[in-house]
Amino acid sequence: MNWKRLEVRLSNAAALAFRLTAAALLALWLADRLKVALPLWSVLTALVVTQISLGRSWKATLDYFAGTIGGVIWGACVAVLVPHSTEGSLLLVLFLALAPLAYAAALYPSLTVGPITAAIVVLLPEMLHNSPIDSATARVSEVLLGGLAGLFVSFVLPWSAFQHTRELASQLLERMANAVPGLVAGFEHGLDEAAAHRLQDAIGHQLSELASVTAEAERERPLRMAADPLTGPLFRTLLRLRHDLVILGRAARSPLPAPFRSSLHASLLAVGDEMAGHFRACAAAFMSRKGGPPRANLDAALTSYTTEIETLRQAGELRKLASDDVERLYASVFALEQTRMNLADLDRCIDEWAHRG
Repeated sequence: MNWKRLEVRLSNAAALAFRLTAAALLALWLADRLKVALPLWSVLTALVVTQISLGRSWKATLDYFAGTIGGVIWGACVAVLVPHSTEGSLLLVLFLALAPLAYAAALYPSLTVGPITAAIVVLLPEMLHNSPIDSATARVSEVLLGGLAGLFVSFVLPWSAFQHTRELASQLLERMANAVPGLVAGFEHGLDEAAAHRLQDAIGHQLSELASVTAEAERERPLRMAADPLTGPLFRTLLRLRHDLVILGRAARSPLPAPFRSSLHASLLAVGDEMAGHFRACAAAFMSRKGGPPRANLDAALTSYTTEIETLRQAGELRKLASDDVERLYASVFALEQTRMNLADLDRCIDEWAHRG
């Protein structure tokens, strides 16, 4: 699976490189044909707005246009209304043009390009000896041309955020599979906090990345004609599974009670093996667009463990334990039962993604 992940990563990188190059060349060709004064800005705009997915390109284009229009209007107004024939007055005009836009960009990161545009509108006439209005008009046309070139390439050579979601979900399930053996091993010797963080942090980072990509996919949905699967249920299910592993890790901070450690840990090892294998099978199903894998062996292992705990409870053996030990036992049962239910939801998500998108 590592080779498969590397192949996907290299494929994504090659696709983005090709799209960036195509967008830049198209922007330059259009700028030459339309006699744009500074084709460089069209090329740079095309490179900025062309992103890895169609949804991200759409958002980058809207943000870039919004910041550009705001910077053009404000910069041109300041440059026209405030005379600046001396060095001191030019510094004042630049301050008046940049300070409000920089403040707005700090509050709304989507407007980051606003101060840059205002600076161009104010300073470029000094270099080219034209008016601020001409500079503003040229800036809008350059950005518009580059943005349209980038969007055109993103539509013609699309790389969907839905496909990226599929890949990240598969990688996240692989990470969960890799974390399970370490969590289960904690029930024998105890899981220290540093080890728990190492196991869980990678899952958390991947989940954060998945949240961003699913948001891009939802922005992309109105632009596509396909019947795309829902990203919300998939993300929420994976988030709940991550929470289940967190609870399991907390229960594994200390070893199982000594009187039952050997028997219960053997059952937990069986559960861990089946759970890790099921997570990997789910990851493979996502990438191969197949339905959810069978859960019979995992269900049997989970039932065996919970039955052992229930047998000990009915026999009164748990009354001999400290309250902390009993709490950890029940926490492990709760986490595993929640995992069972959430894996059923994951199967439904896999089935939906297999038949759509």
